[in-house]
Amino acid sequence: MKKNLSKILLSLFIALAFTSCREDETIFLSSDKNVAAPRNDGKIEGFYLLNEGNMGMNRASIDIFNYRTGNYTTDIYSERNPTVVKELGDVGNDIKIYGNKVYAVINCSNKIEVIDKWTAKRIKKIDVPNCRYMAFYKNKAYVSSYSGPVAIDPNAEIGFVAEIDTTTLEIKRKVKVGYQPEQMVVHNGKLYVANSGGYRVPNYDRTVSVIDLETFTEVKKIDVGINLFSMQIDSRGDIYVSSRGDYYDTPSNLFVIDTKTDEKKMQLDFPVSGMCIVDDLLYFYGVSWSYLTNSNKVSYGILDTRTKKIISNQIITDGTEKQIMIPYGLQVNPETKEIYISDAQNYVVTGYIYCFTPEGKLKWKTTAGNIPAHIAFILKN
Repeated sequence: MKKNLSKILLSLFIALAFTSCREDETIFLSSDKNVAAPRNDGKIEGFYLLNEGNMGMNRASIDIFNYRTGNYTTDIYSERNPTVVKELGDVGNDIKIYGNKVYAVINCSNKIEVIDKWTAKRIKKIDVPNCRYMAFYKNKAYVSSYSGPVAIDPNAEIGFVAEIDTTTLEIKRKVKVGYQPEQMVVHNGKLYVANSGGYRVPNYDRTVSVIDLETFTEVKKIDVGINLFSMQIDSRGDIYVSSRGDYYDTPSNLFVIDTKTDEKKMQLDFPVSGMCIVDDLLYFYGVSWSYLTNSNKVSYGILDTRTKKIISNQIITDGTEKQIMIPYGLQVNPETKEIYISDAQNYVVTGYIYCFTPEGKLKWKTTAGNIPAHIAFILKN
């Protein structure tokens, strides 16, 4: 049978990027766009991007970018898993890669979808109520959970973290933490969990739970600031944790925790919604909503983690930031230092993913899914 051009390009895509796929496997992809020049150096093959999708709309989806071909492909999960009812699900909250498995946290569908890194085929669904974010350590996966239903409730349940064996994909242990736990980092055998208390507004939680991973018990709560959210850790063991504030008089902020003492040691006094650390640089953006003005204030910057000083108040240097309505995701390729920023637009229409040079100049831009948010880089084995 003759192959048309699209099938030939598709077979090249598979051969170059996913060498461990079965040779007899037929793959159908929904939308394959060439957005960049092919690149064959480095250990990073590409990345998966998880689109959150508007809550209640069942619009979460997964895209993939392939450095070897320069192709960006949307909605790969539904194409590779046509028998999965309701496809990926409702609200994609986090995506991580560990070993040869990809873990996609689907918040309102109360599950983690585990797929093969090279084929994007489902391996297993793990049921976790109101799951939020993941971290990994010594062949174990950790997922934070709000525990209770999605609802503003002054009596909302306390949250927990579940431990999952990455071989069997079974939940082994659980530990209670604070209210509505969000992102986590691991350091020296301890798991640090940012507790938001977002369902208990205005009585937000303000603590970071410290979990001893050997005993899987909470050994301490660190008082930090209200409505905690994102976390990153630098090469010296300093943890950066953001506060979303109360959207009124208490602004968003960034705090630093010293893991030698497990105490808050600094308040940096600038807003952070999303961040990532590459080498000694913390890249961040802030989208600060105020009910007092009914408006967002958007900011970008780069922090030197050695000095704790902002060395630039911009990431984008060519004016392209004026095109971005709502920055909603940020990652930096640790090899090339290319910067990726996603744009949620108005949260309803299709969003965009932007790629910038290390100097902040636009390289390419393409459409993603609804509310593109979370990126996980694919490393060759």
